[in-house]
Amino acid sequence: MSSTRKVLFVFTSADKTLTGKDTGWYLPEAAHPYYVLSPHFDIDFAAPKGPNPPVDPSSTELFKDDIRFLDDQTVTSKLANAKKLSGVDPDDYAAIFYVGGHGPVIDLPEDPVNVKLASNFYRAGKLVAAVCHGPAALVNVADASGKSIFAGRHATAFSNAEEEQVGKVKDVPFLVEDKIKSLGGIYEAAEPWQPKVIVSGEVITGQNPASAQGIGEAVLRNLQK
Repeated sequence: MSSTRKVLFVFTSADKTLTGKDTGWYLPEAAHPYYVLSPHFDIDFAAPKGPNPPVDPSSTELFKDDIRFLDDQTVTSKLANAKKLSGVDPDDYAAIFYVGGHGPVIDLPEDPVNVKLASNFYRAGKLVAAVCHGPAALVNVADASGKSIFAGRHATAFSNAEEEQVGKVKDVPFLVEDKIKSLGGIYEAAEPWQPKVIVSGEVITGQNPASAQGIGEAVLRNLQK
């Protein structure tokens, strides 16, 4: 299948927050975009450590309607056979999408393999998308001149207000909203838990779980142009 018909979903491999709470990737933030995109594109899964990236157990409790994603035989096969990030060739894909959850703030920002991979997508003019805490994976991504992917760009991610409401400020090494602003990004947010998706050139960001469907639809629209 040509690269124009393939999308890479990147998951965290982290299963604990800084305070030792269970974490991982967030169920609806993978499920909703997957079911928007999978009828149109071949989707591969990848994570720093490869197979069986951990799902955040709280997300399976809060989003029981999305358990079908974990019961889907195609999905379970993709999760069991998830590629290691080190084995991914950006030339094989039209877009990269980062699934959220608190896990991505733990392992992806400082992972040199991830930073290089996302930077290669970005520098090639390919679509780079991330939802909720997923944009944390992009904070060290830059263009060839070293300019941050967020510099001067409108973007969103899980807001400080939302992080405070879930009581997880101390569970992550930084607040994604603050980090985007510190990199020169023009951060925007809806009210807590309301959907917000921003398309800024080839970079698409979503604020929270409620934005997962919308970011899938935005990726689809942009790939079908």
